[in-house]
Amino acid sequence: MPHVMHCATPQVNSVLPVKVALVVGGRWHDVDYARLELLTLLGEYDSIRCSVHSDYSDIDVLGQADAVVAYTCDVRPTQEESLALTQAVRGGMRFLALHATNSALDPPVAGGPKVFRTPDAMPEFSALLGNRFLAHPKISPWRVDVVQPEHPLVAGVSSFVTTDELYVLDVREDLEVILDTEFTGECPGFEVSHSGSRTRHPVLFTRAEGKGEVVYFTLGHCRGRFDVTDLGIADTGTVDRVAWESVQYREILRRCVAWAVHGETDEESG
Repeated sequence: MPHVMHCATPQVNSVLPVKVALVVGGRWHDVDYARLELLTLLGEYDSIRCSVHSDYSDIDVLGQADAVVAYTCDVRPTQEESLALTQAVRGGMRFLALHATNSALDPPVAGGPKVFRTPDAMPEFSALLGNRFLAHPKISPWRVDVVQPEHPLVAGVSSFVTTDELYVLDVREDLEVILDTEFTGECPGFEVSHSGSRTRHPVLFTRAEGKGEVVYFTLGHCRGRFDVTDLGIADTGTVDRVAWESVQYREILRRCVAWAVHGETDEESG
């Protein structure tokens, strides 16, 4: 197994509480599991005051947070909500976006082809994130490569293989890519049915916005038995959390949460 550097999670010595807004919600994922796991990671810090939300509608609370941590799928902030988030990040807020937070998905229409559309439905939000979801191939094992081995979010983590959703994205040019992967091929079931001319796809990346920053980590798929009932599958019969069983994913996620809490990773703060 590739070597992973583990560091003790620091307790933050802060005169004032660190306000974190956790946004977890949406479709086709086990959001209850993701919410619990993220709350557990956030609960390791003694300075946090955490509010929990299923979307971005509570603009006043999210806009006043020191950090927003989001794990959503097809949760589409309005233009007003997106611009408020952008303004907050410009003012110095940290925004950690996970997995399908970048997605707007229209499911197949009854009687039509079984194809998901990925419309450009939240352009202001996509601009803040620096990307939007287009498609993914079928879930299978694939290799994640370390682009910046000295970056504190991945220092000591070697390239690794994971079983997760590999995201094909529409990306801006102002991203700092930390992890990526190589893929060219088919994405069955999506309107964007092929990866196109891009051969390298970002997996972990950052984007500056004013005084603040966005960290985006595409890994972390999970699905429970009853998460696709609206697609006509009453019970999948399985619970899929294999992506969260990756030691490397867990370590990088832990560091991302540490960054969201206090602007540093455990690598930086010792």
